[in-house]
Amino acid sequence: MSTDNPTNKTSAFKYIQRYVLNKYVITFVLFLVWIILFDNSSLLVINDLNSEIKKYESQLEHYKSEYEKHTLFYNTLMENKDEKERFARENYFMKKPDEEIFILVADSVNVKN
Repeated sequence: MSTDNPTNKTSAFKYIQRYVLNKYVITFVLFLVWIILFDNSSLLVINDLNSEIKKYESQLEHYKSEYEKHTLFYNTLMENKDEKERFARENYFMKKPDEEIFILVADSVNVKN
């Protein structure tokens, strides 16, 4: 059988003319292209927004864990007088009236890495 049969070509042309070149099909295809690529709520924009949401959710988890850690530390300081005194001495250089504090700072020029 030969594929050069004129009836096959005309029937294919009629199929293309009837279904593919139909104004409704063309309009539908153009609508899909517009929605997927160019619209404000296109798939590309939605994908970008979803990646932003995932990034912010991971940041939220990080900040929640930091909050829990700091809350635990705060509660420890408020409940334990010795811990509160140690924290004040180390971070704010507080001292008792009969004490002296010496702060040693390493010279950055003489220190080798």
